[in-house]
Amino acid sequence: METLFGITGKDFVITAYDSKAVASITLMKIGENKSRELNPHTLMLFSGEPGDGVHFSEYIERNIKLYGIRNGIELSPRAVASFARRELADSLRSRKPYSVNLLIAGFDVKTNKPSLYWLDHLASLADVPFAAHGYGAYYCLSLLDRYHREDITEEEGIKLLQKCVGELRTRMILNMPDFVAKIVNKDGIRLVQL
Repeated sequence: METLFGITGKDFVITAYDSKAVASITLMKIGENKSRELNPHTLMLFSGEPGDGVHFSEYIERNIKLYGIRNGIELSPRAVASFARRELADSLRSRKPYSVNLLIAGFDVKTNKPSLYWLDHLASLADVPFAAHGYGAYYCLSLLDRYHREDITEEEGIKLLQKCVGELRTRMILNMPDFVAKIVNKDGIRLVQL
């Protein structure tokens, strides 16, 4: 029942996630944080089994920060996505694989380009202009495909996410509570209102 969105613009990436925690058909909590700031210019959103999502995201967050402390450099979003993909692939071949889906959004300060990476629980990695995970993807990928442009502005990106959230609230049988949106750009990560 979880939903994650990501949209890449000309100099930013905007992400959004629903802030509910569910178990089967029961709403357990509203206000759940499904994102991790991996470094000043990289954000990871996660969904999947509750224990797996939290454990895997904290593991990735701690290792990325440890790398930065040890080497004194910030990993690029591409390097972060490759590391997360490798860890998911290794866990897939273990006795207890993680069941977690990820969106990794970042701004590469060396190339001055935003990027968005889509990873699923089978460790598939793709660099995409827009992405969605969860049931929301069934309803909103067509909207994202129709209205996304390479040179989309932040205001247009926020309006597009508002359309997606409105579509979910109209068409899904479930109550969709508040969504949390964050923008990643050259200045870092910031929270925005939808």
